[in-house]
Amino acid sequence: MPRTNDPGRSVSSRVFDLLFAFGPDHSALTLAELERRTGLSHATARRLLGELVGAGLLERGADGRFTIGLRLWRLGTLAPHTESLRTLAQPFMEDLYAALKQHVQLAVLRNDEAVIIDRRSAPSAVRVVSGVGGRLPLHSSAVGKVLLSHADAARIDAVLARPLRAYTPDTITDPERIRAELAACRQTGIAKVRGELTPGVDSVATRILDSSGRVVAALSVLVDGRRVHLSAAEMTLFASGLGISRLLGWRPGVQARVG
Repeated sequence: MPRTNDPGRSVSSRVFDLLFAFGPDHSALTLAELERRTGLSHATARRLLGELVGAGLLERGADGRFTIGLRLWRLGTLAPHTESLRTLAQPFMEDLYAALKQHVQLAVLRNDEAVIIDRRSAPSAVRVVSGVGGRLPLHSSAVGKVLLSHADAARIDAVLARPLRAYTPDTITDPERIRAELAACRQTGIAKVRGELTPGVDSVATRILDSSGRVVAALSVLVDGRRVHLSAAEMTLFASGLGISRLLGWRPGVQARVG
């Protein structure tokens, strides 16, 4: 156990211990779990966590668990890789938006969730649950399924071993059905959801690859499923994903990597 209560340690080092306690397999932690992972006393951990939540660097859910906050995430988007991805994707997103007049969003994998790092939205487009900086579940969002399908087997097993929330009556929560969808996505590079996250909202997403074939992001279009069919967006979206991938160094013949 770390000796984080050593009187010689600074407050900032204890704050860093709390923040770095989070990771891909520990994206939501209780106070007790953070105490065990950092070695901080109950009083110290509670006080510092309160300050981090107040500053927006962490968030505390209704279940009492802490997660990375929006302000900390926004700071992370200033990292060169994320910012360059957004910059390269911007013209393609604007073209998709101009052509379809629907929500267009770009997401990356963070701590077993899909995080929206950019979006284009029309005022008349269907209402959706999250904006830029919002987190989407991997099992019931199109971008989430694209990102999860190209993750390593251990991550897929871990995500599907948890209780999967049914956000709507159409949410697929059967792990075997989801595995079949993920396998299909690895073959086609496309994932679709129909009303799984928000009633009446359908989405199609495609992968974005880097020069080595690693899936670094997912690009999606969200539509009102009662008025717009996903097929109207699918091929244009797929071509946009390839275009962004080319700017990241991908070339035809480089296979999408898993893991």
